[in-house]
Amino acid sequence: MASYNKVLLMGNLTRDVELKSIAGGQSVGNFGLAVNRRYTTQSGEKREEVTFIDCEAWGKTAENLAKFFSKGRPIFVEGRLKLDTWEKEGQKHSKLRVVIESFEFVDSKPGGGGGGGGGSTSEAKPSWSKSPAPAGAGQDSQVPPDDIPF
Repeated sequence: MASYNKVLLMGNLTRDVELKSIAGGQSVGNFGLAVNRRYTTQSGEKREEVTFIDCEAWGKTAENLAKFFSKGRPIFVEGRLKLDTWEKEGQKHSKLRVVIESFEFVDSKPGGGGGGGGGSTSEAKPSWSKSPAPAGAGQDSQVPPDDIPF
C-alpha cells in the first residue's frame, strides 16, 4: 500500500521563530502558524475560524525562517505531518505538527522598497527548500543566496 504525506498551508506566524542548535550543530526552528477559514452559515451569518498549527524546520530552512520571518508575517509553507508522542507522569500525550520542507514569501520584505505582495513567483520571491535534518526529520538543502532581491 502506498502512502503520501504532504501539507500546504498559508497563514501568519503566531510567534517569532525559536531557533535552537542541537547536538552536532544542527539547527532546528519552531514556530506557530495561524490559518484562517472564512465561511457563511446557512442563516447567512459570516464567520471565521482560526486553526493554530505548530511547525518545525531544520538546518538552513530553519535559519532562513528565523532570519526573514517574525510574528505576524504571512508565509506559504510546504511540509509533512509528524506525530510526536511522549509520556509524562504516567499519562500518554501526542501532538501533531508540520515539518517544514520549503517555504515561500507571500508579501514583500518589511521595510524594503517595491515588490508586491499576495503572490509568489520564482523570479521575485524564491522558495527555500529541503534543509538537511536528522534522520526522519527533513530532506537535503537548497541554500538561498546571501543577497535576496526583494
